[in-house]
Amino acid sequence: MTDPQQPSPTDRSDADDVEQHACPKCDAQPGSPCRSRGGAVASAYHTRRFTLVPRLKKALRVPTPADRGPGRPWRPGTPPPAPIDPDLPSADIRIGYARCSTLGQELDSQLDALSKHGIPRGKIFSEKISTRVRVRPKFEEALRTAREVKAHAPHCRVIFTVYEMKRLGRDAAELTALADHLTAHGLVLEMLAGPLPGIYDPTGPGKLLFAFFAAMAETERENIRESTLEGLDTAARKGKHGGRPPVITDDMLHTVLRRRAGGESVEQIQPDLIIPTGKRKGQNPSVASIYRALAEHAKREAYPEAVKAAHADFAAMNNGAVPEPRTQAEALKSH
Repeated sequence: MTDPQQPSPTDRSDADDVEQHACPKCDAQPGSPCRSRGGAVASAYHTRRFTLVPRLKKALRVPTPADRGPGRPWRPGTPPPAPIDPDLPSADIRIGYARCSTLGQELDSQLDALSKHGIPRGKIFSEKISTRVRVRPKFEEALRTAREVKAHAPHCRVIFTVYEMKRLGRDAAELTALADHLTAHGLVLEMLAGPLPGIYDPTGPGKLLFAFFAAMAETERENIRESTLEGLDTAARKGKHGGRPPVITDDMLHTVLRRRAGGESVEQIQPDLIIPTGKRKGQNPSVASIYRALAEHAKREAYPEAVKAAHADFAAMNNGAVPEPRTQAEALKSH
């Protein structure tokens, strides 16, 4: 594998080679473009500078790339990294990341797999967050730590390790951009399981395989979403609706209606009502909840025909049919 910090020979531009040297004319240091007499970025590198590159000795002119800002006020660029001493001891340093989508899921299997792979728990970052959330704090912290380790130990191979690809994300473009980001910072990506286990090699067929399986991960996410929506729709047709159970049940509403008919107020009834299920099980419902339930009950009682017609239209639309238009008399009746 080539050094990701240095452009490969086929990717190197004329500017990369020229800026490896200081300019004998304008004293621009390595990593910086040449500057004009007026203090701006020169539109082309000075001849004495690009002739230091053997393959450019016969060139008449080497233009300054647009990203260096020709014509703009000159500022020093980033000097090229110092060559790594081959005598320095090299080692692999791994940073682990574990993720699951919901609070109900467990991370133990991922954490155990990363620990068995030789990553200390102190270097494993974990969180419970969906990939649909663009900002994942622990993920960003893990990337930042990996970059810092690489900056302090450039002679070591820093490996960003996850259990499988979908722990990183399920969006193909996002996964590909992440792989490019790791490569640009000299980091190595490793997956312990899934369709592409092992260390990801950005050269050769590795990049094509990674893009393919990233697209497969995105397709899998869309299939899960469609299956979930179909399941919810089927359950709704059977009268089973998801979400939290209602605070005011039918029995409680019946009690409230009966006691109000006897002359009691909502404030008098509220202390005797007990929530049967949910997070507030065993507590009294709020007065506002009781009033909302009474208002909904009043609507149902006032417009029974409209509610029945709306349910019929909804069922017809779910079955793929178009609701038949009502006569003016029927419409007025439903109102």
